[in-house]
Amino acid sequence: MKILHIVQTYVPAYRYGGTIKIVHELNKWLVKKGADVTVYTTNIDGQNDLNVPVNQAVDVDGVKVFYFKSSFPRSWFYSKYLRRALAENSKNFDIIHSTGVFLMAATLGAYYAKKFNKPFVISPRGSLMKEPLRGKSSLKKKLYVALIEKRNLRGASAVHFTAEAEKEEYLKAGFQLKKSIVIPNGLDPEEFKEKAAQGFFREKFGISSDKKIILFLSRLSWKKGLDTLIPAFAGVAKKEPDSVLVIAGGDDEGYKKEIEKQIANNKLQIGGNVIFTGMILGKDKISAYQDGDVFVLPSYSENFANVVIEAMYFGLPTIITEGVGIASVVKHWGAGIVIKKDIDALTDNILKIINNPGLKKEMGEKGKRLVESEFLWPLIAKKFLEEYSALIKNQQ
Repeated sequence: MKILHIVQTYVPAYRYGGTIKIVHELNKWLVKKGADVTVYTTNIDGQNDLNVPVNQAVDVDGVKVFYFKSSFPRSWFYSKYLRRALAENSKNFDIIHSTGVFLMAATLGAYYAKKFNKPFVISPRGSLMKEPLRGKSSLKKKLYVALIEKRNLRGASAVHFTAEAEKEEYLKAGFQLKKSIVIPNGLDPEEFKEKAAQGFFREKFGISSDKKIILFLSRLSWKKGLDTLIPAFAGVAKKEPDSVLVIAGGDDEGYKKEIEKQIANNKLQIGGNVIFTGMILGKDKISAYQDGDVFVLPSYSENFANVVIEAMYFGLPTIITEGVGIASVVKHWGAGIVIKKDIDALTDNILKIINNPGLKKEMGEKGKRLVESEFLWPLIAKKFLEEYSALIKNQQ
């Protein structure tokens, strides 16, 4: 099976969040399952360009990746070279899969899939859920949806969702759908095989062994719910002065300044209990999960949230909001606590976990079992190949 995946940015452009890594992990495991996968993307990395060969195939874990040089309009993540390659080569693939909406990937993918009669899959990756649509640049998004994106979605052979919650919000918003595919993100145990020494993270960031670590690990973005987490942690610190809030993540939107303003609020008095690590990867990330006491993600909206399954894989109990796509599964398995986006509820449940070693251990064990049963990449890749095969058969 020859698969073409179109996405506006690709590894190593990690500033754009977990989706970049997830899409590559999927493609890597599709290759391991015997598929021939090609990626068309751009060399864009924020205001800069990736240090990669452009307009030629680059082998990344067996995936043939073409990083095309960007063109005007760069804000649309457009590349005339990418478009030229689609015009010349789309006919040579069995299926075309685009990740992302509001940018060039979905529009160009939809156009050339239709032109060459190829099955076409779109993965919105949460961008069409309620909160993102009414959040940043909401008016522009509504106009784009009305003028362009609805047509792309209407023509897609299937729309891929990472959770039932994402699909439900898509349908409630009135978007059309020929077929839905609900397949979650995955986790690769090999990535976390080399465990760090216990206490490595604490030592590196100067956190003593008697401190309780409340871990937030994600991009620093408005939608991640830090406006709830900061005052909630202030409530925790009043009752547990030895608690520490670790905020780990890249600041690609410049939102860190807003977080720092909240922390500097004299009424909260938590400045000495909050640590910013910046983006952490590899050994630092593994050790953060190992040394943490509870993982917290109080997001407004997440189509999935891979950091949650990573935390659970390491036996770290989680507290997440109802807006996180994986929430219903976590709740069903008892692998964490699901709350409404509420300051008091978050405070109470953080205290509940850090003061109850038995509950912490029980949730951690259930979370690890959940990940190993439902969210490992070999299983996820197999499901995608089955769905691709059915779409290709129906197109013939």
